[in-house]
Amino acid sequence: MHDGGIMSSLPIDDSQAALYTVGQVAAMLSVQQAFLRRLDEHEVVSPRRSPGGQRRYSRHEITLVQYVVRLTDQGMTLSAIRRILELESELRAAHRRIAELEAELGRTREHGQASRRRSTR
Repeated sequence: MHDGGIMSSLPIDDSQAALYTVGQVAAMLSVQQAFLRRLDEHEVVSPRRSPGGQRRYSRHEITLVQYVVRLTDQGMTLSAIRRILELESELRAAHRRIAELEAELGRTREHGQASRRRSTR
């Protein structure tokens, strides 16, 4: 669908759009629906809820469930997996902060060099 020459964004284009039911995700990933409910109960993967209270998964959450399945296949407990996911999230946040600080430092250095060049003229 076009809107003034710009493609309108559809929910299916959004990896965070909660579009898939428990049954659909279970069938896609060949896991039991009870396993998906257990992930939610243990706060490992918590999908959003529809207005009627049904779990709805996004593509991002489905990818996360795939990762969790691989970890459980390696013998990890759900509490250990939850902690791994928390630590990975903290690490991503730390990397973002480092990148922000490096960019800020770069701007400060550029500003200082420009000031020194103006003062030596």
